[in-house]
Amino acid sequence: MMLVQRIKLEDLVCMEDPEDVFEECKRLLFLMFPNYSQQPLEKAFEHVRGLFLGRCPGYFRCNTRYHDLKHTTDCLMALIRLIHGAHRTGVQMEEGMVTLALITALMHDTGYVQTADDVSGTGAKYTLNHIERSICFMKEYFDAQGYSAQEFAACRDILRCTGLDVQMTEIRFQSGEHEMLGMMLGASDLLGQMADRTYLERLPFLFQEFKEGGVPGFESELDLLRKTPGFWEFTKKRFETQLGNVDRYMLHHFLTRWGIDSDLYREAIENNISYLKYILEQHPDNYSDYLRRGGLIKLLRERQFRADTRGEACKGEE
Repeated sequence: MMLVQRIKLEDLVCMEDPEDVFEECKRLLFLMFPNYSQQPLEKAFEHVRGLFLGRCPGYFRCNTRYHDLKHTTDCLMALIRLIHGAHRTGVQMEEGMVTLALITALMHDTGYVQTADDVSGTGAKYTLNHIERSICFMKEYFDAQGYSAQEFAACRDILRCTGLDVQMTEIRFQSGEHEMLGMMLGASDLLGQMADRTYLERLPFLFQEFKEGGVPGFESELDLLRKTPGFWEFTKKRFETQLGNVDRYMLHHFLTRWGIDSDLYREAIENNISYLKYILEQHPDNYSDYLRRGGLIKLLRERQFRADTRGEACKGEE
């Protein structure tokens, strides 16, 4: 009997290529809005990509390896898929507001990027206040592009939904549409990163960011890994209690766009968590050996070795 290989999330779009992600984003927008005006979104995409790659005057290149350009495009892809899925169920959204929500997704972690006069540490030191810094970056961009104060206020509220401790009832949205888009962005921020095929390999980089940023509750890489299954349980609860279960729209997206009758994000996350549990149970002492995708762990260990070597050299000079 011939076995049929099951389609995985990463088979649909090359998530390593920002251009591929953006092209799929535009395809979905044209499916929803045949006369879609793409210039505002394209301009924002190029601006944010330039920022993360070090091409934006007044800013350094992004130097956080977890909250990087790929994380941003992962979030963007998840958001447009949720919006498309909702659209396919009959949910009506205004084209201009959808564009603004997608621009907000592009800018939701710009607060990790350091300005050119900020030469200490990395952008990870802003972990605990990156949302407000991202809002400030977005404000500058919106002012320069001539967006109205009302449009900025709507996007500010939507961006705040990415905060894990935010209670949705604390945000005074201008409309139910804005609230739904905020819940979708909050869900997309979580879905995009946790469904990534290299999510587990990227978690040690997240620990480094937490360490520099002063995030409490994690003693080591292994400690963060051990707490990740619990974070997935927290995430599912947040979908239910704060984010309106908007993740349910993924199923409608995959069915109508790809003919796949399943939520590939949920499947990818469950697979990541299942494999992580296996590593923690069977190989806690050499967990790094089982995180091989993308060569990311090797890169991290090489960086740590160089840093340790420099540190020892400095001690020897004292």
